[in-house]
Amino acid sequence: MTIPRRYVSGLLGLLVLTAFTAFFFLPVLWLIRAPSLRNGSYWSIHSFLHTFSTMLSWQNDSLVIWLKNSAIYCFGGSALALVLSIPAGYGLALTEFIGRRTLLVVTLVVMIMPLSALALPLILEAKAVGLLNTTWSIVLPFGLFPFGTYLAYIFFSSAIPKELLAAARMDGAGEWQVFRHVAMPLARPIIALVGYFALVSDWNNFFLPFVMTVYGSSSQYPLQVGLQEVVQQGAFSRQPWNAAMAAIIAVTPVVIVFMFAQRTLVRGMLAGASKG
Repeated sequence: MTIPRRYVSGLLGLLVLTAFTAFFFLPVLWLIRAPSLRNGSYWSIHSFLHTFSTMLSWQNDSLVIWLKNSAIYCFGGSALALVLSIPAGYGLALTEFIGRRTLLVVTLVVMIMPLSALALPLILEAKAVGLLNTTWSIVLPFGLFPFGTYLAYIFFSSAIPKELLAAARMDGAGEWQVFRHVAMPLARPIIALVGYFALVSDWNNFFLPFVMTVYGSSSQYPLQVGLQEVVQQGAFSRQPWNAAMAAIIAVTPVVIVFMFAQRTLVRGMLAGASKG
């Protein structure tokens, strides 16, 4: 009795997927388990929570302060990115004006430009207007999100029927009313997608907050910059479980956001796949 080829290929695919899942999941499992293995003890919820509470109160609640700073920088920058990127993408996709193609090319160029090339101009500009070592020196650059503008441009140019917008204009709606009452409700998936990408990008961004706060107080650091400072000082060398717990705390907010928003994110990714 021969096994059908489709069953063999399906079994091989399942084995490959299982191997990849184990390859990526086992380090995460170790990361969750490591903080509770103090003094050779077995994993338990009590030891995990004890290490978690100890880490939060470490060095006069420094970790809590850095978490709060990261939340302010990320949510402030993501909100500003949505306010700027969605209307900009709509304007580039569905309106005609002089310099439209030039603006689109500039958006693409800035999107592929490395952040290190923009560091010096950003520092000089922030210093010139007195924003260096302040919250705005991080939030304002985070708010300029060319990738989000390009995503919105692709969505509005491919997924929204232009006839629908033309019908709203014929009914007497102004351009702002068309955008607010017609385009925006249809663009909820892409708004969620741009917001998520902006949030993850801002949360994981180390370089920009570092150069903007390097001459300031450690109380202005986001979590990533603060943890780098701690590692440089060797504070985790004798307590490696605290380093593992800090890594868990650093990635948990992004994981939580993804878990609650994954369906909306999938719709946003597929929104421009077909026209109409």
